[in-house]
Amino acid sequence: MYAHGYRGTGQALTVTEPSIRKELLERGYAWAASSYSTNGYDVESGVKDTHALNGLFRNLVGNPTRTYIMGHSMGGHVTGVYAEQYGDVDGALPMCGVMGDSELFDFFTDYSLVAQSLIGISKENQQFPADDQYFAKTVPELRQKLGNGLVYNSATKSYVFQSLTPLGEKLEKVTENLSGGDRPLFEISFETMFDDFLLQRIPTNPAYGEATGNVINNTDSVYQLDSDPALSDEEKSLNESVRRITNDPNGRHNNGFAAIPKVTGDLKVPTVSLHTLGDLYVPFSMEQIYAKNAAEKGKSDLLVSRAIRGIGHCEFTNKEQIDAFDALVDWAENGNKPKGDNVLNPAVVADPRFGTQFTSELRPYDPLFHVGE
Repeated sequence: MYAHGYRGTGQALTVTEPSIRKELLERGYAWAASSYSTNGYDVESGVKDTHALNGLFRNLVGNPTRTYIMGHSMGGHVTGVYAEQYGDVDGALPMCGVMGDSELFDFFTDYSLVAQSLIGISKENQQFPADDQYFAKTVPELRQKLGNGLVYNSATKSYVFQSLTPLGEKLEKVTENLSGGDRPLFEISFETMFDDFLLQRIPTNPAYGEATGNVINNTDSVYQLDSDPALSDEEKSLNESVRRITNDPNGRHNNGFAAIPKVTGDLKVPTVSLHTLGDLYVPFSMEQIYAKNAAEKGKSDLLVSRAIRGIGHCEFTNKEQIDAFDALVDWAENGNKPKGDNVLNPAVVADPRFGTQFTSELRPYDPLFHVGE
């Protein structure tokens, strides 16, 4: 079963085939997918409709010997929740998934509030949620003071910061620590692809259309300018200058499908999870949160994390995906737990070669590509 990602908030519902459809068919698998009954960040519908899809397949086609679920991005969130809530799958493959659930939206908010603080906007005047004034006046000011304005990058076909100012370099370091820590390819992703993009992600609707109240909570966020966990005086001052937001009590729920469903880490089936190192749309920290939650639930034995050396969101080769699927199947059917990456050890993650183990081909922007490694 394939769970698709975020489709925006339009009315048109679409079904998407898995990117490794050809490889799955070659291996003799049937696949099924649902459009979900609504668009938006509606993980609840994604989970329930995919569960109904499972029943429909069994009624129309027959009972399969094994059933697996996979999904990208929001579909990874759907996959994670489904595998924890239902016992009718044999393995799960979330890819580039929102495995930290509401923490993704905290990250977007952190980025924008820290950016506002760095250019001297007092926490009393830092905008949350954003309105038209923020995008019309504050964002251009942020662009100029953090990155000397924008320039068009023909390689990525996007507008990016012309050059980071000293304030922009501080924002870059804070973002690195918030999104997964010191790791290969982060600097390339920040300075080449996603810097201006992130300025647009501050919530305009902090309930995200699904909860009955604000889901954002950055009261536990720590903003650091280096990799030393101890806070310097400058870091203490920065943390004190950022506006703090507390979620509404009805904005987050620890159980069930309400609002933005939580991925608890209470795994029930073998799970292989993929994430690119430089992803800032759904940052690598989502993978770390997932692994941490699984460890706290005593379920690390059911989770294998794999880091891929890419900077784009869901920028996987088909080989990287089908290799992960084949490994998942072998694990579920034969008990051979596959190899993975230690995403929770900062020293391991910071190694310049981290992520090479499961990356099928180095991307041209990767420093290792140019030395032929």
